[in-house]
Amino acid sequence: MDGSDDGYEAFQNWSLFSALGGNSDIHQRAAFLWEAVTRQFTAYGQIWREFDAFYDWMHHGESSTAFYALGLVDSGNQLARARARRFAHMYMGLDPLAPNWDKERRMMRSPITGSKGPRLVNEWDDWATHRAILADYPAPFEDIPGVDGPVANWNDDRVYGEILKLLNERQMRGDVPLNLTATSLVTHAYTWTGDTRYKQWVLDYLEAWAERIAANDGLCPDNIGPSGKIGELMGGKWWGGYYGWRWPHGCMSIIQPLTIAAMNAVLLTGDMHYLDIPRSQLDRLIALGRVEHGVLLVPQRYCDNGWTDYKPLPPEYPIQLWAMSQAPEDAARLALFPERTSHWAAVAPGRGKGDDIHTAPWERFINGANPNYPQQILDAQWAEVARRLNVLRADDGDPETWDVHHWQNINPVHTEALVQLTCGGPQIVYHGGLLHVRLRYFDAETRRPGLPPDIGALIHELGPEHATVTLVNINPLAERRLLIQGGAFGEHALTEARDTATDATAAATGGYVRVVLPPGRSITLRISMRRYVNQPSYAQPAWF
Repeated sequence: MDGSDDGYEAFQNWSLFSALGGNSDIHQRAAFLWEAVTRQFTAYGQIWREFDAFYDWMHHGESSTAFYALGLVDSGNQLARARARRFAHMYMGLDPLAPNWDKERRMMRSPITGSKGPRLVNEWDDWATHRAILADYPAPFEDIPGVDGPVANWNDDRVYGEILKLLNERQMRGDVPLNLTATSLVTHAYTWTGDTRYKQWVLDYLEAWAERIAANDGLCPDNIGPSGKIGELMGGKWWGGYYGWRWPHGCMSIIQPLTIAAMNAVLLTGDMHYLDIPRSQLDRLIALGRVEHGVLLVPQRYCDNGWTDYKPLPPEYPIQLWAMSQAPEDAARLALFPERTSHWAAVAPGRGKGDDIHTAPWERFINGANPNYPQQILDAQWAEVARRLNVLRADDGDPETWDVHHWQNINPVHTEALVQLTCGGPQIVYHGGLLHVRLRYFDAETRRPGLPPDIGALIHELGPEHATVTLVNINPLAERRLLIQGGAFGEHALTEARDTATDATAAATGGYVRVVLPPGRSITLRISMRRYVNQPSYAQPAWF
């Protein structure tokens, strides 16, 4: 059952890099590779009708990131638009070949879904590629026959057979929170088309999960049976589902899809109340937490004996909520982390799998407590680019011996610093989030997305109704012209820009702030805006 995600992840941020101002050739190569990987994995059998035949939404989300970014660069690509609609229909009950959606109960029919519909029964070979990996994780169940202790040896055929039997009996039918990541796929279709069916589906599905949370005393259940009942196949337990509170990763697989879906709902409606859904889960975990050695530890898992596995709560989730809402309650939540003032400002080397490990030091910077962060993150990411390029140049091994993650581990393209510093938002939530930022740029000379050549941008202040950005033209001879848009999808309505040096103001024209920057000059603009009042769209400027 191993899917195509690792193939797409090798270049998952290339089109995003072009959308930020990187060379357009990088996007063209990404589009080419998307076609190539799709054909390659179709031949292998994992992909059918250009989408994984069946897999879970952690892995669908990983493979979809590259696909979503195509629209940020080429909004006129009708083939990408058609694919966006077709893939969304697989999850909306509009594709008879992929009956993943139970419209009556507003739920997915399985944690394993795809272009062939729900995978209600897993076979022996489906997990063959993951047996060695999962042997190092906690066992998926606490009552596996012949297994004593917290870990099960998936490499033992007898044990594996027992696990497979229980997976099919308890976990393969019904819905799980992880499936909420599919809201990005459907939101993506909406940004291409403006078709309100897509918007309504996202809201209906998220609200169905909000109702399940309310029915479970405010805690998100991790398994919904085929009739829509919480714990139906788990003996009444609200925990123990596929990618749930217990197995394999714990709370990450709950908080992350809730956050992704809630942010998509805000993008579609402007209604910040949708953020209450992930907020409620974070607040429950924090209330259960304890501080040790100056670090907040929260339970990562729920098992038959209750909450366990106390570890630091990843800061990116509460930071994502604060960056979107700018609400006092989300700022107050950040203040509950004692390590915020002692640990968060540090810039770690490397980039992590999702190119997203520096959310905390960015939050400290944008809130005025980490002034050297821009230089530090650029130095760190440039060093990692150079390291990976050296690995690429010396990469003369045998492909037959390479790990499946080989190419993503040496991908030299980094976007985290660019997203944070130039667009004013945290990196995309990995495993299938969309881009939620404050500003976006277009080169008015070449009429393409991204910052023009020779232009640097640094957003160093955010507020509920403004962003402050400094633009620099390092070209000593040529002026540069650019348009500034509110949000990745035009969701924010820009109203005016004020030069902080002269107090001169200019109204936004057609929703954009137009900037002409002379050679060797810089300007700092305080840009006023009304956030989340426009319907999100991939549409690019009507050039003027």
